[in-house]
Amino acid sequence: MFGSYHYHEIIKRTIVAFGTLFNNLYIKHQDGTGADNSVIKVPISYGPVQKFLARLDEKPDLRKRVAITLPRMSFEMTDIVYDPSRKVSTVQTFQANRTGVGPIQVYMPAPYNVSIELSILTKYQDDMLQILEQILPYFQPQFNLTVDLVNSIGEKRDIPITLEGITMQDDYEGDYTTRRSLIYTLRFTAKTAIFGKIDDKEGPIIKKVTVDYYGNTDRQDASRQLRYQVTPRAIQDYNDDNTTTLAADISETQLTFDVSNASQFVENSYIMINEESMLITKITGNTLKVSRGMDKTINAKHQVGDSINMINAADDALINYDDEFGFNEDLFDFGDGRLYSPRKDSDL
Repeated sequence: MFGSYHYHEIIKRTIVAFGTLFNNLYIKHQDGTGADNSVIKVPISYGPVQKFLARLDEKPDLRKRVAITLPRMSFEMTDIVYDPSRKVSTVQTFQANRTGVGPIQVYMPAPYNVSIELSILTKYQDDMLQILEQILPYFQPQFNLTVDLVNSIGEKRDIPITLEGITMQDDYEGDYTTRRSLIYTLRFTAKTAIFGKIDDKEGPIIKKVTVDYYGNTDRQDASRQLRYQVTPRAIQDYNDDNTTTLAADISETQLTFDVSNASQFVENSYIMINEESMLITKITGNTLKVSRGMDKTINAKHQVGDSINMINAADDALINYDDEFGFNEDLFDFGDGRLYSPRKDSDL
């Protein structure tokens, strides 16, 4: 009814990720000297606690599987509730990179809270307390769990897991044939996000971010005082412009060298020689003074005649959506009280 089939396994991934938090808990039993007598890894599985209680009460029989052993943990999803406190506009989108497609627009997910119960079954109180003390310090009362929600767009999110409360039950009453079982139930809420169908609709690539800072919180009369603007900066040469060549060999550490013609270079700009990026700090005639090994490139020897390429605005325009890049940053001082419109890219 709502469109084509889609299934991201988000709820399943959230539940599985929750279970992995508790799959490496141990209890220890000690002898009279305080030495470890046994170390037991507490098994955990998905399912209602009633199922394990039924197995616990089974009478062993040579023709049947033996009754369940303690300690043991189980967890299950008990509820899914919409969370209006995390709601955003239903038409709001964000940029994502879909494998094999490129940058696309994705609608914001719907916020839902998934209730999960973790049941701990033990025979001895000390076993129960050992398990609890390996869990409770991490929930105060929230623990963030990173989950890969949608593989196709690489959407990873921190899912807050909140401990809501603990219920204790001690089934000690009964005759001598009744097995004792301590049952502690920990109630958690996982704040996950459910994505709809991911289309291949191509979205625009963000090429500029502008932020205006104001001197006070008076939205009507406040005067903007500072603008911070960021644009992507290429960290490699895309157009192979071959601006000039080296006039002599240079070593890995040499900071000053001559070029055939430096007329097209400007100070505080980037150049690339072979695979090394450099920042020009000073120009004197045809002599360049540079900072070496910029943008995580490696200092290397270069020979006379090697091409020197400028990295400038022409290269910035050729950056692909999945390339590594740097940032050009600009600061402007204002006092006119005008507002900047991102949509029109102009002052109002």
